[in-house]
Amino acid sequence: MARITMRQAITDALREEMQRDETVFIMGEEVGIWGGTYAVTRGFYDEFGEKRVRDTPISEMVIGGAAAGAAMNGLRPVAEFMTINFAFLALDAIVNHAAKVHYMFGGAIKAPVVFRAPGGGGRQLGATHSHTPDVIFAHFPGLKVVSPGTPYDAKGLLKSAIRSDDPILFIEHATLYQVRGEVPEGEEYTVPIGVSDVKREGSDVTIVAYAQGLQVALEAADQLAKEGVEAEIVDLRTLRPLDMEPVLESFKKTFKAVVVEEGYRSFGIGAEIAARIPEEGFDYLDAPIKRVAQLETPLPYSRELEQMALINKERVVEAVKEIV
Repeated sequence: MARITMRQAITDALREEMQRDETVFIMGEEVGIWGGTYAVTRGFYDEFGEKRVRDTPISEMVIGGAAAGAAMNGLRPVAEFMTINFAFLALDAIVNHAAKVHYMFGGAIKAPVVFRAPGGGGRQLGATHSHTPDVIFAHFPGLKVVSPGTPYDAKGLLKSAIRSDDPILFIEHATLYQVRGEVPEGEEYTVPIGVSDVKREGSDVTIVAYAQGLQVALEAADQLAKEGVEAEIVDLRTLRPLDMEPVLESFKKTFKAVVVEEGYRSFGIGAEIAARIPEEGFDYLDAPIKRVAQLETPLPYSRELEQMALINKERVVEAVKEIV
């Protein structure tokens, strides 16, 4: 096993899939000569050439539309949005075309496109560049939404996404690029889309999280363990399709749950999880389902204020103590 950053894991996944399949190509703003805003595609332009690593105009609707069209015509584009905040401009291409064409044409047309997008707050990028709108995209049937929290999952899930015949939004939390984790070295592997994973076993409370929320949950679990509370952590990894089985199995063991997400509490991923747990596991409910999310305000530019608004381990620990 090699211990690498999430950035390197994503880079490796892209390179391996481009080497494996000539129909895979990359497109987006500054992905070519510059190598990407977060340096994920650095060196790809020289390695694969301008035909397969294509710099685009500064137009997200063009990126989304061209990628969806290329996918419908037999290619496997990986379209990068510089930030998920800009993907709002491509909503029509993603939601009305890529996500629906397979259904509307009775399965005769496929759109095997991956839309990559860094998201989330914590980098002092200001209110309009720090959204966590994952739930908006996860709302629509036909579009799969993936958001890994570890380098291992990032590589395996991205490889699965590129090979999938479905359109997939692959969200990379912007603060996780430097997170290190173990990844098989020189070994081919994939991680299945739509499968949640237990990242830490425990018996006292179930913490459900994903992406940056997973890292916060793991830190909180370490703190809770020092105080005699053992938390089990379930990493969603995929938001659509949503795999609730590991969540429910854990909940049936602990009888209590806290959901951690960086998005807003109202109408969020946490609200969905908090509704499904009692619907499908009411007989095991011993306490209210608690939710930890960012404060409902546009994220401030000030680092101190931004960190106050975002999720942290202290808020997770507090939520757990309220029900344990």
